[in-house]
Amino acid sequence: MIVSLTIVRYRKSFVPFALLGMAVHRLPMAMQAGCTFWKLLGTGRNGTFDLQPDWQHWGLLAVWDSREDYEEFQQKSFVSKWWKALGSEQWTVLCQPVMSHGKWDGKEPFGKPDAKPGTGPMAVLTRATIKTSRLKNFWSHVDEVAQLMTKAPGYITSIGVGEAPVYRQATFSVWESMDHMKAFAYGSKEHAEVIKKTRSEGWYSEELFARFAVLESRGTLNGKNPLEGINLNNE
Repeated sequence: MIVSLTIVRYRKSFVPFALLGMAVHRLPMAMQAGCTFWKLLGTGRNGTFDLQPDWQHWGLLAVWDSREDYEEFQQKSFVSKWWKALGSEQWTVLCQPVMSHGKWDGKEPFGKPDAKPGTGPMAVLTRATIKTSRLKNFWSHVDEVAQLMTKAPGYITSIGVGEAPVYRQATFSVWESMDHMKAFAYGSKEHAEVIKKTRSEGWYSEELFARFAVLESRGTLNGKNPLEGINLNNE
């Protein structure tokens, strides 16, 4: 199993095509060979959960039976050709799931992996459907957690993505190592307090948390490859 996250930047004048793609791409993705799960995603502006959408950046998260299936999609699919024709920039990170718990639309997209992580960069996906009654609680803590994350040792980059504004949100973050990731997740008192509140106050109707070994980083995001110069020693 290989997981891909692709972020495509459209020129401002092509933003209507980006919106159209969110509808048009559903059929070819549903028919794509070797793809067992996929989500077309919008993005936020600050690298994490965000009420302000970034109209120029759009994403696709997909799960593939093999790297060969992903390469076939990248080289020949209608969706990939659309990106190449209308996008001005594209970044893809390929990952191997090492741990996952929770569900996404009632499914376990990454199965139940129990693999040993490599020594290279690691990624984390946190995704949730937020209860309407808890939206205020959730959004009141977003900026605090985002600032903690971006200042944490070992942080490389992050992207905020979502299926729907406000209540169906996810953050994909990349870290130099598993140790750096865990230090932020469990070593930050402020972050631990927020996590505790999500449980005690029941913020989410559905949630998923997954960790990945980063295998490859292709293309650029905002003019550079976020993992350029970093040794990817996870295969």
